[in-house]
Amino acid sequence: MTRETATKETSVDETAVQATAAKKKAAGKGADSAADGAPGNTPEPAGNQSEQAGNQAELTGDQSELTGGQAEPTADEAGANGSAPADESGKADKTDKAADETPSAQPVAAQPADPAAPASAKRTPAAMVRGVVRTARPKQWVKNVLVLAVPFLAAKINHPDVLRAAVIAFIAFCLAASAIYLINDAKDVEADRAHPTKRNRPIAAGIVPVPVALAVAVVLLLGGLGVSFADNWQLAVVIAVYEAVQLGYCFGWKHQPVIDLCIVASGFLLRSIAGGVAASLPMSEWFLLVTAFGSLFMVSGKRYAEIRLFEETGAEIRASLRNYSASYLRFVWATSVAVMITTYGLWAFQIHQQSNSVWSIISMVPFVVAVLRYAVDVDRGKAGAPDEIVLRDRVLQVLGLAWVLTLAASFYF
Repeated sequence: MTRETATKETSVDETAVQATAAKKKAAGKGADSAADGAPGNTPEPAGNQSEQAGNQAELTGDQSELTGGQAEPTADEAGANGSAPADESGKADKTDKAADETPSAQPVAAQPADPAAPASAKRTPAAMVRGVVRTARPKQWVKNVLVLAVPFLAAKINHPDVLRAAVIAFIAFCLAASAIYLINDAKDVEADRAHPTKRNRPIAAGIVPVPVALAVAVVLLLGGLGVSFADNWQLAVVIAVYEAVQLGYCFGWKHQPVIDLCIVASGFLLRSIAGGVAASLPMSEWFLLVTAFGSLFMVSGKRYAEIRLFEETGAEIRASLRNYSASYLRFVWATSVAVMITTYGLWAFQIHQQSNSVWSIISMVPFVVAVLRYAVDVDRGKAGAPDEIVLRDRVLQVLGLAWVLTLAASFYF
């Protein structure tokens, strides 16, 4: 009950008391008039007027009571709406009670998610094993088929001892190359996280912890050396040189312009040399030049694709690429293609003189066409992954098969 309502009820009671007193006073005046011998009809109007005044007073009291009865719910409604001048202490108590009973409507600010949280959720043993396998890049093992090149070109690939030596060299390079990939991704983890596609690599995504990747890499490096000793010490020296050069690349040389291109290209050349060393077979100088400049062509084409991606999207790139321009890398891969095609022609004519077979000269056709076909992707800046281009381009696969068949015919027929 509010103070205003109580005041109105008190006013109603006082009005009723005044009306009753007016009736009694009027009745007393009527009695006095009759006693004085006034005419009998005279008091009646006065009495009637008194009764009318009393009735009006009662009507006024009823209306006041009605008004007071109506005032109470109105005050409650105003209090509920927060607009009536209710008692401040009662209002404060109600407000405090409502605040205690009603949950806060303020939205709780969302805490920023930990970037490593999704990666941690995925870091199960099975996911980690799959991540290690992905980082080892088994698809890149196709490059190690180069160890079979020298035995194949020497027409001795079908000799059991030669084939055994080539298989050992292949396994040794698979282990060593996978170890280098693990170390390189572990070192470049921060730069890869800023790259639009490399951020999905297992180490950059947090699926494979860096210490685990480095531990597996050490095991693979030692395993590659151990497997190479199973053939001969010369193969072990080639594997050791490969691992030392590639480790130097991972830990600093990759930031040196031109040096990084030569180191990556040397990996293909060392594979070819390993096949000849493992089987103790002689190697043609022209063949080694074709391998060297062919690998330089692929490496410079890959770097050209990376710098084109940087120019178009602003993606993070390796430090050494900041010293290059797209025009310079175009010059490198164009020069490499010219030297590779020239040396291949000289090698093909050398084979023709030694075997008197025309197939080596014919092999120049699918070889040159395949190189020019691959150069289309290089020129577009789409040669960032040479192995993927070879695996998806059916025309390039047909040209490669035709080249292998014609070259094989020059040695075996």
